[in-house]
Amino acid sequence: MQQIEFCLNREYVQLNQLLKLTGLCGSGGAGKALVAGGGVSVDGSVELRKTCKIRVGQVVTLGDVEIKVADGGELPPV
Repeated sequence: MQQIEFCLNREYVQLNQLLKLTGLCGSGGAGKALVAGGGVSVDGSVELRKTCKIRVGQVVTLGDVEIKVADGGELPPV
């Protein structure tokens, strides 16, 4: 199984956007289609909510790819 560590530097990322940001799909819309098809699991359970909030510590699985969401620290002030 391929493992990806995604560093999150905010409170959460939407599931469809996480799939896009990790390169598992080409767009947020494609990510929504993957989730709607029932092919994505969050912490071992199939997730059908396309914009489910994914937080630090959660594990997302798509096929043979596992994404571990790690703490990326705070964004610097602008």
